[in-house]
Amino acid sequence: MTSSPEAVSQFLSIAAYMGGLCFLLAFMLGIPRLLGGKAWGRAKNDPFESGVVSQGGARLRFPAKFYLVAMFFVIFDAEALYLYAWSVSVRESGWVGFFEAVTFILILLAGLVYLVRIGALDWAPEQLRRRREREQQHN
Repeated sequence: MTSSPEAVSQFLSIAAYMGGLCFLLAFMLGIPRLLGGKAWGRAKNDPFESGVVSQGGARLRFPAKFYLVAMFFVIFDAEALYLYAWSVSVRESGWVGFFEAVTFILILLAGLVYLVRIGALDWAPEQLRRRREREQQHN
């Protein structure tokens, strides 16, 4: 097995990267353990946010709509990232890249239309929506 200078250089680069990564990890985990406070107390173990002692438990139940909106956000955020990367390389990708981006947008648009049609984005319960429709018909 012959080792060319390029292969050795690449190996040393990866080794230096991994060594730096291990050093940074050890530094970030070791320094707080060495310099951190050692005293324990009842007040130190209480969780707080912005200096305010929390009220109630952390295990609150949220409706599934909150999680649906979070998933929609992630999906459309990924779309924005993809389109940003595409816009940076639009000259290199040419017409093929353009049609791929249009196809991607159309698929996500079809998904959004589907979500609107099934009512996944409706926050009001069905009964409340019916009551509002009846009130609008009477006015």
